[in-house]
This record gives sequence, C-alpha cells and structure tokens, in this order.
Amino acid sequence: MVSLTEAKNTKKQGQMQYVVFNIGQEEYGIEIDYTREIIKSAQITNVPNAEKHVLGVINLRGIIVPVIDLHKRFEIKTDESLFDESESRIITVEVNDVLLGLQVDRIEGIVWLDLDKITPAPDVEGGLKQDYLTGVCARSEEQLLILLDLEKTIFA
Repeated sequence: MVSLTEAKNTKKQGQMQYVVFNIGQEEYGIEIDYTREIIKSAQITNVPNAEKHVLGVINLRGIIVPVIDLHKRFEIKTDESLFDESESRIITVEVNDVLLGLQVDRIEGIVWLDLDKITPAPDVEGGLKQDYLTGVCARSEEQLLILLDLEKTIFA
C-alpha cells in the first residue's frame, strides 16, 4: 500500500485523491490534502461538558488533538454486530489551521476519483445532511462513495 506522504505528493490532471473509510455500512471520502496521518489507536481522554460528538482528546507527540465521533456527529446508529474495534482508526486532519481527529470504523484505502464523475449529493429524507457533503461518486453499481465537506462537517 502507498504511504500517505507518497500519495499526497502525486498529482493527476482532472483527478483528486480521497481517503476512503467506513462509518457503519456506508463508505465516505475526504480529500487527502486535509489528512495528516492515520493512527491505529490512542488513549482518548474524556473532556467534561464537551459536545456529544466530541469523544475527547488525544496526545499526539505532545500536541493535544480533539477527536470527533462521526457516528454521533452524523447521528448514525451503530450496529455493534458489524463493528470490529480492532479496525477502528483515527484520521488526523487539519482544516483551517485546526488539527483534530476523526474516529472511523475502518479505513478502506486511498483512491483517485475523476472530478467529472463527482455529482452533487442528493437530498435524502432522514439521511446525512446535504450541507456536510461535497458530492457523491459511484464506486460500483451498488456502492456510492459519500464525499464529505470537512469545513462544514467540523465547523457547522
């Protein structure tokens, strides 16, 4: 597998790289340029009176990083029978000079997407708010990759 640094240093015309991960049964993607690193596990310290989607903070080589639970942020129910904690990861991202972690169920990999194949996200009743999305891209006939707008996901 290509390292995150190698992947970020590669550019292709008309394409963009995304880190693909799972939350529940859905696949999501974030632009690789926001991603700093992916960590397997870290001691998360609870923060009293934090918003419900903030799991706590981690110490990442001396830097205190808040960690967001995307299940709670997007109000996605967790099916414990499908969740394998050993595959859970924290993706550290930097958005508008703010460093934070996103806890996800599993990393699927890094993919190139053709920009012309990304379509606006449909408005789905009872689904993830369209405000949090930059679009969707078909990975197969059955699977849509949901592309997150990190600025709105984090700061909205």
